[in-house]
Amino acid sequence: MIGNRIRKIKNTLALVFCSLLASTGLFWLMFILWDILVQGISHINVDLFLSDPSPPGEEGGGLRNAFIGHFLITGGALLIGIPIGVLGGTFLAEYGRFTRIGRLISNLSDIMLSVPTLVIGSFVYILFVKPFSQYNGWAGSLALAIILIPVVLRTTEDMMRQIPWHLREAAFALGATYHSIIMKIVYKGAISGILTGIMLSVARIAGEAAPLLFTAFNSSFFTTDMNNAMPSLTVTIFQYALGPFDEKHGVAWAASFVIVCSFLIITIIARVIMSHRLNSKGYRFG
Repeated sequence: MIGNRIRKIKNTLALVFCSLLASTGLFWLMFILWDILVQGISHINVDLFLSDPSPPGEEGGGLRNAFIGHFLITGGALLIGIPIGVLGGTFLAEYGRFTRIGRLISNLSDIMLSVPTLVIGSFVYILFVKPFSQYNGWAGSLALAIILIPVVLRTTEDMMRQIPWHLREAAFALGATYHSIIMKIVYKGAISGILTGIMLSVARIAGEAAPLLFTAFNSSFFTTDMNNAMPSLTVTIFQYALGPFDEKHGVAWAASFVIVCSFLIITIIARVIMSHRLNSKGYRFG
């Protein structure tokens, strides 16, 4: 009886402590979101999306060039990173399960998840910017792709490992090739989890500014030439926030509001996809 009472007390204390920590984190999260909402929504207008930046000190203007540039840089990162991440995860889950090279790639992937993005930007700068003496959008896409690849790789590997091995054995017994098993059985079963990982990785790289400072840099002009310096939303926000002009601060708040809303939408979509997938299998997704 005494032992049960002590366990209940410990359980209650642990529950209260965890609840306090969760509430503290949730409070600051809501505080940040509310501050961005209040500061940013008042500066949302059509010119923000359809006009280019005005000269410093002048009112008006928007961030059309930054939106387009950020879309191009992020799109380039997706084109580079998603195929590598998905194929790498497929190799680890299917071909490299018990091999040394598979364990090495898996460990490197875990390490890359924790590498500061500033270091990645410096690495790409040394190899692809400094030798050519030219900031360019492709270097920015490459830096973001390096950040994206480990996330997609790890998610793909984990989702494909969730597919029971006996399904593969049954397909082998029917004479199917390993390639067709992966394409028609494993990918089909893991596709929702893979897409969820991809969307979450997009949300992560879309808010990065440090790698782009070293690679794509920034530009105040509208351009779609990825071979030169490219404007980006995150770097523009950073520069506007450091500037002395109140009107630019308002534009930066509005852009921050757009980015946060985009993150929330992507996260909600990813969660809905995963929830639908698990519910279709009879699991409850809380």
